[in-house]
Amino acid sequence: MSNELCGQNVSRETYDKLRAYEALIQKWNPSINLVAKSTLPDVWNRHIIDSAQVYVAAVDVRSLTWTDIGSGGGLPGIVIATLAQGDGHQINVTMVESDKRKSVFLRTAIRELGLSNAKVINERIENAQIPISGIVSARALASLTDLFTLAQGFSDPNTTFLFQKGKIWASEIETAQNHWSFDYDAIKSETDSNAVILKIRGLSRV
Repeated sequence: MSNELCGQNVSRETYDKLRAYEALIQKWNPSINLVAKSTLPDVWNRHIIDSAQVYVAAVDVRSLTWTDIGSGGGLPGIVIATLAQGDGHQINVTMVESDKRKSVFLRTAIRELGLSNAKVINERIENAQIPISGIVSARALASLTDLFTLAQGFSDPNTTFLFQKGKIWASEIETAQNHWSFDYDAIKSETDSNAVILKIRGLSRV
């Protein structure tokens, strides 16, 4: 039996793992605040599906290393690792999260979901020892300019960036172009008509 997720069919096992992750968020959120309380009634669409579309955006990127910065409750990192494992793709997902309690949650999710392809670094991004990554993602973390600055130590011109951005994404692009050169595609979000996934390649300082 298969289930559709962002236009892609996933196995029943993968679907069940994502539902189990959704349940973990519901269980832990009152004490850790992993997602906004107002979104708890619709975690599946607002957070799981929203994160799954980042994985779909990377379908053409051949990389073994994926770093998710400012991972929080694992959105999109846990979702990425779950989908990659289900597809049999050898992608290793590293989630970087400075908050100790959220890191405990992430490690709990990794253990309970059996995600052998995921790990957590409990450090500030600028202090973490992260190898050069083929893909770097972030969700609701910082401005585009700040994200580039944070990621410069573990990215190179071959890195693909996947950043989820809201309605002011175009102005963030314009500001970032004052300091950085890059190519980008703005992929329309399936969960928010004002949002996009910025798929960025060829990053270099101006």
